[in-house]
This record gives sequence, structure tokens and C-alpha cells, in this order.
Amino acid sequence: MIKLSQQGMYMVGGKFYDADQVKGLGLDAKTLEGAYQGTMAYSILSAHNVGNKTTKDGALNIKFDGLASHDITYVGIIQTAKASGLKEFPIPYVLTNCHNSLCAVGGTINEDDHVFGLSAAKKYGGIFVPPHQAVIHTYMRECMSGCGKMLLGSDSHTRYGALGTMAIGEGGPELVKQLLSRTYDIKYPDVIAVSLSGKPRKGVGPQDVALAIIGAVFSKGYVKNKVMEFVGDGIANLPIEYRNGIDVMTTETTCLTSIWRTDDSEVKDYYAVRGRLDDYKPIKPQDVAYYDGVVEVDLDKVVPQIALPFHPSNVFALKDVIENPYDILSQVEKEGNKLLGNPKIKFRLTDKIKDGKVMVEQGVIAGCAGGTYDNIIEAASILKDGAVGSGKFTLNVYPSSTPIYYDLLKKGAIAELVKAGANVKSAFCGPCFGAGDVPANNALSIRHTTRNFESREGSKPGNNQIASVALMDARSIAATALNGGVLTAATDIDYDYTVPTFEYDGSIYAKRVYNGWGKAQPEAELEYGPNICDWPQVISLTDNLIVKLAAAIYDPVTTTDELIPSGETSSYRSNPLKLAEFALSRKEPKYVGRAKEIYADELSRRESGLPKQYADAVAKSGLKLDGTTSIGSGVYAIKPGDGSAREQAASCQRVLGGVCNIAKEYATKRYRSNLINWGMLPFVSEDKFEQGDIVIVKDVKEKLMKGDREFPAKVVRGEQTVDVTLRLDALTDDEREIIKQGCLINYYKSQL
Repeated sequence: MIKLSQQGMYMVGGKFYDADQVKGLGLDAKTLEGAYQGTMAYSILSAHNVGNKTTKDGALNIKFDGLASHDITYVGIIQTAKASGLKEFPIPYVLTNCHNSLCAVGGTINEDDHVFGLSAAKKYGGIFVPPHQAVIHTYMRECMSGCGKMLLGSDSHTRYGALGTMAIGEGGPELVKQLLSRTYDIKYPDVIAVSLSGKPRKGVGPQDVALAIIGAVFSKGYVKNKVMEFVGDGIANLPIEYRNGIDVMTTETTCLTSIWRTDDSEVKDYYAVRGRLDDYKPIKPQDVAYYDGVVEVDLDKVVPQIALPFHPSNVFALKDVIENPYDILSQVEKEGNKLLGNPKIKFRLTDKIKDGKVMVEQGVIAGCAGGTYDNIIEAASILKDGAVGSGKFTLNVYPSSTPIYYDLLKKGAIAELVKAGANVKSAFCGPCFGAGDVPANNALSIRHTTRNFESREGSKPGNNQIASVALMDARSIAATALNGGVLTAATDIDYDYTVPTFEYDGSIYAKRVYNGWGKAQPEAELEYGPNICDWPQVISLTDNLIVKLAAAIYDPVTTTDELIPSGETSSYRSNPLKLAEFALSRKEPKYVGRAKEIYADELSRRESGLPKQYADAVAKSGLKLDGTTSIGSGVYAIKPGDGSAREQAASCQRVLGGVCNIAKEYATKRYRSNLINWGMLPFVSEDKFEQGDIVIVKDVKEKLMKGDREFPAKVVRGEQTVDVTLRLDALTDDEREIIKQGCLINYYKSQL
């Protein structure tokens, strides 16, 4: 079904050859040497690189064509940019309201953010999409994508590659840089070809293909921080929304971004239907192109998949789970309980097995991955004249935009779903991150959404609750609903899978969306609610650093949901100190208290010198610390940062006095970028650390600014002192200066 090459490959005339095989084609050395320039990625990246010449081993300085944020992130971004000198949005910036749109927690504060967002769109010349109109990525596909464009979003699932658009999800500070007309600076990425062949069978949907790919590449790090470039004859057999559904899930592979070959049928028609034909152009690789690896996907052989808790890469063939439930679910139970590490919680899946069948309590089809027109049409067709039933099982369906909702109404699909007992709701991302449809304790929810991390559905392990999510395609979710909650593959259901042509009505947006791009009103006032607060003052890096570890996490991977929980906490995203109270609350509940104690020690140092425990630690280390020395908290984790782009995973640590993370590696570039932009040192080390360790780094500022990559340090652990080496992977000059200044805000203020 899926095959990974073990080496780089040349694509010549649509076929792949390794370095030895390509020699027999008679191509000259110059052509082969420059073959990396034959990719679609190269052509788009080089067109947006405003720095030096684009080379395979060089740096990129990217300026994007547009930006996007939702109502969890845009307040902080605009506040940061404003503090850094923002006068007007220099490129189109879309502010959507699809994450905190329920306004169910925190009194007025969510709607206050929406009011702030509209006032910012008016003042600075932005585009404001009101609540319930569209989820962020559907709107961006419908209205802002374009062949050859590059877009940056403050959401990890910013992916529009199937529409010929290279889109990247990053933390908010990277958007701030673009708002201040700076650049996105990265090393030229490796490019991996994803070669699709064949045609999916009836009942197999885009989530099935996506999960199969994720399952094959994630654990190997095969595409980590790389570009996934989709090629192959199989693309022609996929409708455009099918392609979008695969594409958006590439985030879960940990790739940097994606791009697909476009065509004059599906992609061109997508733009034409939406009145944007000028945004279409053919994009394809050149006749000779070099790829750093190849993922071959035989679509004929893809079967319905399920990603069991607690990761999208925990993938099994749905048939195997249905036919052999106990062995698989008991193993997932064992691994899940080990991951949760809470003896008061008994995570169970085997109790879902009744008379040999797997029973689930909830189904959800929603968001940028699940809520597409095609997915919901086929789900409605499967449920036609059927019933969800009156038992525990419920089905909730969220069309991802009002134009999609409207056409589903016209086509009768909404009526079929409602008649069958499904709940059809407005555009909302909540089920994707735990802000809506929270199931009962110990319930199992099957979802066509993007992630299934622990507590991602909204339960609170810290309160001894645990529900869980399994990711599936909308078609098999509908088949399960038709069967009263008995886990069922859509390939076992006979249904009409023809999809009527989608009819787009853009007047819906014209009546509700505020489009102020190019029409900034500098005299307009920003409207602040009582929860919207400025960032607290952050001090710059001192000559030496004493770090006390407030948490040590030994899980193989630590997600951003564990670093700062999603769900109801998102209501406080506009109040840095209030939000920081939730930092690591579901993984290490004592972290906030410890970090506050360490920060109090730092405040005491500023008044009267090093507190005794730190002075004693320095004495034990044998180091003589010349110049200034500050105290800060740190977090140790094996591989932190998988998942969301939310900058608050780093900023919450920072406002509590955090100064660094120490990791064996960082799960994603975007989390490491967030640490840097918040002035935190992203150390890596092979040494093992413990909570309570005091780590002393001498001459840290000098070594940082010299570009040193290795930082000898002393760890004081009780009466023991250990020598360790901390490392910094390559940093740009700007990144070093940001860390030195203390954070991105300080960096820009210093330049005003």
C-alpha cells in the first residue's frame, strides 16, 4: 500500500530512478546537479525568497502573500505587533472566529475578543470573518488560496497544497514578523515526493489515505520539517475536496508544508466555481526533478483506517480492529495507561467490546478535515432512510463554511442527516481541540477531525477523567452511525456514492465578512474587553544563567496540548498571566507553583543578590560567575512540541519566568521557533535531567552571540555535581539577537 524509498530519487518523465539507475538515461552532470530545482517546491520557494540566491544548502528569507489567524491567536499577535510598531497590515490578513465562537466559558471574554478583532481589521486594514461563518482553513481555501502563492497561518493545519498553494502553520510571532515586513527565515528544506497511483475504492475516503500515510512516516521522522510534494497519475482520480482532505492531515506527519501538482479539471474548476479563475495556473515538476525521498502510495490498496488513542500515527486497518478487537484494544489500553501515568485513571477500550463487536458512544464529522461538502454528502447518502438510534451513540456534523452548509441544504443532505437523528451544527473547530462535544468519562468518540491526543476531546485527566478519540473517515463514521454505534467500515455498506456538483454562493460572505484590506482606518480605536491584557515585561538575557527545572517529562513525545491545554483554557488566550495558570496542568500539575517559586527567587535576586540555595549551588559547581547572573525556570522533555502551532505553549512558560527548554530533540520546527521568539533557549542534550536540577550555564550570552553551538554546564543535584553539555542547533543572527533581548517584542522595541 505504501512504500518509502531509502535514498534520494530522481523523477524523470514521471518515473523514479536512484542515483545509479539515472546514469543510464544519458543525462549530463549539470542537469543532475541542478535537478533539485525541478521541484514545484523550489519554484515557489525561490519566487518568495527575498534573500540570497536560492540554493539546496542555503537559507531562505520568505515573504508571504497573506496571513491567517483565528480567535485563539489573533489578539496576542496584534498586541505584539502593535507594541513593536505596527501601523497597517502590509499584506492581506484574515481574522477568523472559529475556535472560541461558542462563547460558553469565561463570561463576555470570548465575544470581547471578537469585538477586538473587528476593530483591529478596521484600524489596520484586515479581513474579519464573523463567528459561525467558516472554519479558518475552509475560508482560506475558498477565498485566499492561489496557485503559486505562499500563505502563513497561526494554526498548525495551515495547508492548502492541493490548491497549488504552499501554506505553513507557525506560532504567532512568525506572523508578527510578516506584519512588520520582516521575513520567515529557514534553511532550504528537503523535498519528499508523494507519488499517488491507482484509485480509491468505494467507501474509502481522504482520511483513510491520510492516516495510512501518517502511520507509515511519522515514527520514522521520514518527512519531519520537509516539504511533501504530491505527484503521480493517481491525483487525477481524486476530486479536489478529497485532495484537500488528505493535504490538511499532512500536518500530522510533522512536515513543514505541502504542494500538489495542479490540473485543468479539478483545481481549475475549484477556482472557477468561486469566481477566482485568475488565481489558477498549472503547477507541475519539471521533466527532471530530484527528491530527497519518495513515498509511494497505491490508492487501490488503501482500506478504511482507524487511528486509535492517543496519536494520529497509532493507525490500524479498521477491518483488523473489527475482526480482532480484544488483542488490539488491550494493547492500546496498556500503552495508553502507561502514557497517562495516573493510577487514579483506568483508561479502558476493551469494555467497548459487546458480543464480539466494538461499540462506540459518539461520532463527529467536523472542521477543516471532516466538514467538507463531499464528506458530508456521502455521509448523508449512507444514512439515507436509516437512523442513528436512541441508544448511547450520537452523531454531530459541522459543515465547515456557510456556503457549504447552504448547498448541503439545497441538495437535501442536511435534511437526510437530521431525519436520521444526527445533530447538524454551524462551522466550528471545537471538536478538533476539545472545546465542544466533550463525551462522557470513559467514552470512545470516533471523529473525522485532525487529532486524537489525550484530553484532546475535552476530558481532564488531572481531574481523573478520561475519554478518548479514534480518528476515522466520515464515510465509516456514518456507517457506524447507521449500525447504531457498532464499529463498521463504509466498504461494508451499499450506498450511492455519487457526489452532486458543488454550487458555491459567494454572496453569503459578501453579506457578512468585513473586508478592509487596503482600507486601513488609522484613526479607528481598538476595542478592549477587560480580559485583553498587554504582555508583561520580560528581561533580557544576562551574562550567566542559573536554571532550575520545574518539570521533567520522560514521555517519548510531549504534545503542545500537554504544555498548554486546549479546550476551555483557550478562553483566556488574551490574558497572558491568567492563561499561564494552566501551563502543563494536565501533565505536571505542580509545574506552575514551582515556576512561580523560582520566579520569586529571581525577583529576590534583583533586590538583594542570589538566594542561598543558588549561591550554594554555584559554590558546589566550582564556577566563578563574572558579570550578571539571573535565575529562571526550565522544562526538560524528551521530544516536546508535537501538534499545535500555538505560541502559548512557550509564552506561558516565559511569563512564569521560564528561560529554556532542554530536550533530546524538538518534535516540530514551529515549537522551537516559539521558544526562540519568546526569548527562551532551545537547548538539546543527550544527558538526562530531573525535576529540581539546578543547571548553571556560564558565559551564556557571550557564547550565544559568538555563534557557539556547545555550552558546557554544571548540574547540581542535591550534593552531586555533574558536567553536561547543552547544544544549540543552528540559529540565525536575528534569532540570537531575539534571545539576547529577551523576546521578539523587546527585539523590535530596541529598533524603534
